Amino acid sequence: MPLVAISVGSNLDREHNIDRALESLRLIFGQLRTSRVYETAAVGFNGPDFYNLVVVFETDLNVRSLIDRLHDIEAEQGRTRTPQETTSRAIDLDLLLYGDGILYSEGLDIPRREILKYDFVLQPLAELLPDTVHPVSGNRLEQLLDQAAWSLGPAQWQPLNGS
Repeated sequence: MPLVAISVGSNLDREHNIDRALESLRLIFGQLRTSRVYETAAVGFNGPDFYNLVVVFETDLNVRSLIDRLHDIEAEQGRTRTPQETTSRAIDLDLLLYGDGILYSEGLDIPRREILKYDFVLQPLAELLPDTVHPVSGNRLEQLLDQAAWSLGPAQWQPLNGS
């Protein structure tokens, strides 16, 4: 069974929506490993700050079935997807890694390109899987984080207390 990593984010009723999504993920997939929760500004639009974290678990679902399940959870929480979505979201569940798969040729963004683009994705992912090798870059996630020139300073990028 492949180990998968899912990015979880919300900027609307953040605590409630993230708790609800984690509950749904646990009911479907069982035990989850979760990163700390980070608070970050909205990117690409003006809106409330996001809470972001990453969860990892193993699954026997194929990649498309897994993505469908994630979209079902989002829909249950009132999310409707639009092609160019740059707006506030009750919940956002994005598949970051599916084992060591590189699935771009299948029309999928796996490993998700945002891993190398945004600290709010890489930081919690590297927290959970520091020694995992990024399937495209060939570097360990912890190494990618250490090398990240775009990393935000602590005043803008804080794990939440108690998370």
